[in-house]
Amino acid sequence: MAAVNDRTARAVLCAIAEPGESLINRLIDHSGPAGALENICTGTVPDELAPSPHDRARIAARLEHWRIRLATATPEQDLAVTEHLNCRLVCPGDTEWPTTLDDLGDERPYALWLRGPDDLRHTCLRSVAVVGARAASPYGLRVAAELGAELAERRWAVVSGGALGIDSAAHKGALAADGPTVAVFANGVDVPYPASNDGLFTEMARRALLVSESPPGTVPQRLRFLVRNRVIAALSRGTVVVEAQRRSGALSTAAWAQRLGREVMAVPGPVTAATSVGCHRLLRDHPPAVLITRAEEVIEAVGRIGADLAPDPEAPVLPRDRLDPVTRSVLEVFPSRGAAGPAQLAAKAGMDLAALNAKLGLLSAAGFIERANGGWRLTAAAKS
Repeated sequence: MAAVNDRTARAVLCAIAEPGESLINRLIDHSGPAGALENICTGTVPDELAPSPHDRARIAARLEHWRIRLATATPEQDLAVTEHLNCRLVCPGDTEWPTTLDDLGDERPYALWLRGPDDLRHTCLRSVAVVGARAASPYGLRVAAELGAELAERRWAVVSGGALGIDSAAHKGALAADGPTVAVFANGVDVPYPASNDGLFTEMARRALLVSESPPGTVPQRLRFLVRNRVIAALSRGTVVVEAQRRSGALSTAAWAQRLGREVMAVPGPVTAATSVGCHRLLRDHPPAVLITRAEEVIEAVGRIGADLAPDPEAPVLPRDRLDPVTRSVLEVFPSRGAAGPAQLAAKAGMDLAALNAKLGLLSAAGFIERANGGWRLTAAAKS
């Protein structure tokens, strides 16, 4: 292969190697992107990366594997398609590259293919991953959509994987609130997968952001869905698992978030629901995930210490709560069934009859009590 610049070299590396190959990143660190590609083309194993004959043989075998795949790489075509689709290739060092990805160390992306108008680095400065089961319950879909919308209303970006179920609901919630959202693909940004989400991805390409480590035209492969979860976790300040079965890709994202020192959060569900087993496991782990039920609690977990505290949920105010203490104490001595006379009520309330009669008038005017044979009784409204 003719000499190429570092940008084109990164595009080639994205095409011939699986995402997150630690050896590729070690080669880049040692020789630079173009130098790493030259190592692959020539089969040259840097001495610093192979301290033993066994290491040298292992690395040489990997280089040969990637050298063979060079025949399938078409970086010029990939870059041309990218321009045609109004996409772009973002590399480490670019102003749009999120430096949080560097937390992945040797497993960081070589480059990213982006589609959509939003700036990735700026969007991810305030971002939360919302992930969960594909076969989500109506409860999970509602929670994910509400979280997506409420986070977006507060200008927090929602990062997810574009899958059916929880991912799609979170993206749609953010879009409904006209807020930022990012989908990280396991395939090319021009390949709608799942196909039923084509409309969602078209809208995100117009208003938000689609991201992939793979060149345009790349079809999804099973293992890449797990591998891309590290990117979802690294782009975000925390990960919320809305629903997850015992074996779930969402738990993989949560594990990466924990490994990277990000906040891990989980939404509780019915103890009888298989889709909440994974969430409950996270809540019981050591250290446990943060239990969250609303967007304010998510922001409190990932936001500024002491500045983004979630307000306590307000308890419903009942009509009797507005009564003064003495009047409320009179109401409390009424029997739940039947009627009671003024003298009986006065004795129970510890009041003289004149004071009690004044309170009975107030309670009657407010609709709490009514006259009955033998005295006064609670109204139906007061019992509810």
